[in-house]
Amino acid sequence: MTTSKHTIHSSLSDDFQETLARALAGHDLLPEHAYRLIDATGNDLSALMLTASLVRDRYKGRTATYSRKVFIPLTNLCRQRCGYCTFSKAPGDPQAHTMTPDEVLAVAEAGRQQGCKEAMFSLGEKPEEIYPQVREQLAHLGHRTMVSYLRAMCELVLEQTSLLPHANPGVLTRQELAELREVNASMGLMLENVSTRLMAPGGPHWKCAGKVPEARLGTIACAGEMRVPFTTGLLIGIGETPQERVDSLLAIKELHARHGHIQEVIIQNLRVKEDTAMRGWREPSLLDMARTVAVARLLLPAMNIQAPPNLAPQAYQSYLLAGINDWGGVSPVTSDFINPEAPWPSIAELKAVTEEAGFELRERLAIYPEYLTRQDGFLRDSLRQRALAWTDRDGYVRREEQRW
Repeated sequence: MTTSKHTIHSSLSDDFQETLARALAGHDLLPEHAYRLIDATGNDLSALMLTASLVRDRYKGRTATYSRKVFIPLTNLCRQRCGYCTFSKAPGDPQAHTMTPDEVLAVAEAGRQQGCKEAMFSLGEKPEEIYPQVREQLAHLGHRTMVSYLRAMCELVLEQTSLLPHANPGVLTRQELAELREVNASMGLMLENVSTRLMAPGGPHWKCAGKVPEARLGTIACAGEMRVPFTTGLLIGIGETPQERVDSLLAIKELHARHGHIQEVIIQNLRVKEDTAMRGWREPSLLDMARTVAVARLLLPAMNIQAPPNLAPQAYQSYLLAGINDWGGVSPVTSDFINPEAPWPSIAELKAVTEEAGFELRERLAIYPEYLTRQDGFLRDSLRQRALAWTDRDGYVRREEQRW
């Protein structure tokens, strides 16, 4: 099988070659095809990555994007404690903290001064449901729920700075989505995985109500019905099987086919933390990440596929070979509070690594170019005008606005 100037290795099995040929021809992969690919090793894995790279080039060209962001961890109090999470705290923990409006504005302003255009709000999920101390704190701030306070802080950032908010508050109701949609350029919720096995006693999602797959899928579907540009993705290495990764990608594919709202899919590798229940866990390998990224590209050929560069600092360039076209949000101001041990690469380093691999690095906003340039209700007019002030006709940040 020959494609362009590349020849897929002749030692591949007939079934594997036929599956890759199907993907290169632009046909949808069936579940059984993806199950076959997700176990690829050796020559099969090399051929899988090459095919994914060619498919990425067809749909996305040789441009890799990133968002220059500031990370605002509004609260690290959370109603659940996932087995791998070091971010979540309980009242009484000396590191537990909910940011004040002044603190939110100070971080956003620091980001603005460094050329950031996205204010990414990450926070624990609905801590007021289990902690009376949080309810008291919210009442003092003039709010009943953390989602209400989040909306107010997104609005504050919009009013006082030029940044565009992107919120990741967890599982949401339709009404909560509607309220946040008004003050966010885009929103997100990691699906992580559709496997209910992970919620069993001793599993990573045990006693975590917000990690019920049906609840997360419901939030993502509701966002689609409301035309919210949305980010989701997989967290790999938490105990799922390769086949369950495929099932999760297929669930995302089905939701996007229905609503057309998923602007990016993140493939994120677990980073083990010593202060968590999973401190002795084995992290996924770089090749495990590569095969999952490649299968994601072939299942979702036109999708923006992202893998965080700071979680594989010595080898993240290889993700380009596996089919990604986006690096996600990178901050010159704040750390990755979810993975505090993993500093962001500098934008200059990211540019150099991207160009060495033969790509151009372009800055995007919290809303992807294809959603910004469409006139179909994915972004309210007031936010659109702010976004257009930064971008060129293709929806990327203008080159003269970029800082390295």
